[in-house]
Amino acid sequence: MITKNVSEITEDDLQELIDNSVSEKKTLEYKQSLPDNLDADRKEFLADVSSFSNASGGDLIYGISEDRDKGIPKKIEGLTIENADQVITRLENMIRDGIKPRISGIVIRPIKVLKSKIALLIRIPRSWNSPHRVIFKGHDKFYTRNNTGKYPMDVTELKVAFNLSETITERIRRFREDRISKIFANETPVPFYYNAKIVLHLIPIISFDPAQRYELNKITSYPEKLPPINHNGFTNRYNLDGFLTYSIDEEEKTYSYVQLFNNGIIEAVEGKYLDPHRYDGRLLIYGTAYENKLIESLSIYLSALKELNIELPIFIFLTLVGVRGYFMFVGEKRFNVQGNSGIDRDILLLPEVIIENYDTAPEKVLKPCFDALWNACGFSGSPNYDNTGKRKK
Repeated sequence: MITKNVSEITEDDLQELIDNSVSEKKTLEYKQSLPDNLDADRKEFLADVSSFSNASGGDLIYGISEDRDKGIPKKIEGLTIENADQVITRLENMIRDGIKPRISGIVIRPIKVLKSKIALLIRIPRSWNSPHRVIFKGHDKFYTRNNTGKYPMDVTELKVAFNLSETITERIRRFREDRISKIFANETPVPFYYNAKIVLHLIPIISFDPAQRYELNKITSYPEKLPPINHNGFTNRYNLDGFLTYSIDEEEKTYSYVQLFNNGIIEAVEGKYLDPHRYDGRLLIYGTAYENKLIESLSIYLSALKELNIELPIFIFLTLVGVRGYFMFVGEKRFNVQGNSGIDRDILLLPEVIIENYDTAPEKVLKPCFDALWNACGFSGSPNYDNTGKRKK
């Protein structure tokens, strides 16, 4: 796999593979021409894609000739394609209809080469819900990869794959629960003086690869790329877990922080939005303001993960801690509207959301979480979206 974001890869990067004789391996394969509509070609294509996803992920590059005996790229041949979008749609449809369960996070990108041609790079992530099966016309096989290419999975490998898929998702949920229990007990990276807290977790599935660590200097050198959810200025430092930014109020109390873990997980915690009302002590959630700030923050944090070249998918978790008895604020005149009930538990675990594309709008990602919070306060959903699910301005 080329160690760059897909959007940053150019003809020079492809030429470098040739100049350095980078051979095919578990995470990289070259093809000179695209699959056509013959059944054999389509099965071969689906086997290639599913094998990457069932193994470690990787890049499948079309438009490069190779030495078949050695697996070494020889030359950028390029593809003559009039409508790249149409070709990409065809390949996406083949993948969607020919592999089950659906593979999340595949990116197909045309790269301009030889002035008038393109190469086509397909980046396939390691899957979090593997194993994936080729189902085209009854083919019904599972494939994986090693350094010599793809091969059908045997029974033992299938058992391991099914167990691993369940284990990873459980580990993600346990990580969230463990972090929430620590935050609830005020075991935070910096002393936190607010009892009620908003907690946002971004957990890439690749983070649970035991060997996964990232060079954080792209972010740590520019801390403004990782601001706390709510701040009037902030400071930063390294810690054992990775890198931390945090905000302190005029009373020297920490009210917001972001922890970037070494394995790419982001934990953002904010307490000031849920501080009891300064005049009468009411426990209020300022729904619209908090939604807007979370949408803004999620966009920033996703940009940071993208810059670190962290693979998708990413689990998004929103949790409210210490909020038993809190009400939704909908305006002073309407605060006591019928149905506006207090939250009935200390820890509100809102439903998880999975991001499969960095271009997904943050307001769309967070809508199920916002709706669930308004549900917990006695409302049918967030009033800040219209009937089509589009956020109101």
